[in-house]
Amino acid sequence: MAILAFCRDCFTASAAQAARCPACGSPRIARHAELDSLSIAHIDCDAFYAAIEKRDNPALADKPLIVGGGKRGVVSTCCYVARIHGVRSAMPMFKALALCPEAVVVPPNMEKYARVGREVREAMRALTPLVEPLSIDEAFLDLTGTERLHGAAPALVLARFAQSVERGIGITISVGLSHNKFLAKIASDLDKPRGFAIIGRAETLDFLGARPVSLIWGVGRALQETLERDGLKRIADLRRFDEAELMRRYGAMGLRLARLARGVDDRKVSPDEETKSVSAETTFDLDIRDARTLEKRLFPLCEKVSARIKAQGFAGSTVTLKLKSADFKLRSRSRTLGSPTVLAARLFDVGRDMLMKEADGTAYRLIGIGLSDLTSLDKADPADLVDTSIARNVKVEGAVDALRAKFGKAAVVKGITLDD
Repeated sequence: MAILAFCRDCFTASAAQAARCPACGSPRIARHAELDSLSIAHIDCDAFYAAIEKRDNPALADKPLIVGGGKRGVVSTCCYVARIHGVRSAMPMFKALALCPEAVVVPPNMEKYARVGREVREAMRALTPLVEPLSIDEAFLDLTGTERLHGAAPALVLARFAQSVERGIGITISVGLSHNKFLAKIASDLDKPRGFAIIGRAETLDFLGARPVSLIWGVGRALQETLERDGLKRIADLRRFDEAELMRRYGAMGLRLARLARGVDDRKVSPDEETKSVSAETTFDLDIRDARTLEKRLFPLCEKVSARIKAQGFAGSTVTLKLKSADFKLRSRSRTLGSPTVLAARLFDVGRDMLMKEADGTAYRLIGIGLSDLTSLDKADPADLVDTSIARNVKVEGAVDALRAKFGKAAVVKGITLDD
């Protein structure tokens, strides 16, 4: 007999209509008519950066916490206490502090967060090899056919996993379970934090119908406004037209609108989904116009990108410089190298060249650098008979990496010497 409900705290089977667990009294009952037959999940860590900081500093447990950079920066993430005050990710820091002046602000520690993210991901892979990461703190999982391995349906396995992450790693996750990726991702956001939400096949059309078109992945503000001008405000409105008509109106996006409006998503969970780029950026406390000062800010970002891309086992061929002016206008410049690199020195040389062309007296509030067109690490920085600096920098940076690995980052401090 299929289990239609179970306790998310002690995992005892329960009557579907029960308000509390008959064994432990918990009100956290997972219940659904398709509980035993759904196997596509989206797992999302709750307020990931903030959760890690609270885990590591229990004094912050009940305080509103913002993870982000100085007063001129933006909110990387914030805890749910801060969200009650209206603070949101990507919000300018000055606005966040105006909404929640009592908030504790801590700078992001990306290396620590990446370490925890890898720990969670490895735990996911113990459930199924079909894990498709979306970012440092979220992933799709396909648990189809794993019942014999785990001795339980995917829903129960995921509930046990959520508890093990909370107890073993010290952060919480939310689980969305459905019959495809589109709906699983929507479900994971329905019951945060510590959520466990299910969207079954039978309810798909009714669930989607009344929701705004902006719920569909890829519908940004501009497309949403276009759709609303055309009288298409709710997902059910899209179903008035077939695929051909929506494609005639909105091009390739029309096909996606037609299918997702009906809950159709044939994408597989792909464990081979690759990282597309590695980058680092910083927002200044005060706007910077001076080219030399911008150059000095660029170099440590190149070192960060170099360290990150090496750690992930990639090399990149395209360097992208990102600048944001004081009026929030974004400039992005890219250049493709003759061979992939992981070297901070090569990244800096190319980034500096692009920077000098943009350092025209404009006041900038942010600078960033990144590598894309990624390939395997073994293809990085091949010997070049013309540019002998590559071989020299490979040796230098390799020696520096070895010293830092042994004695810590402070063992070697590199920098650039600039004329005043």
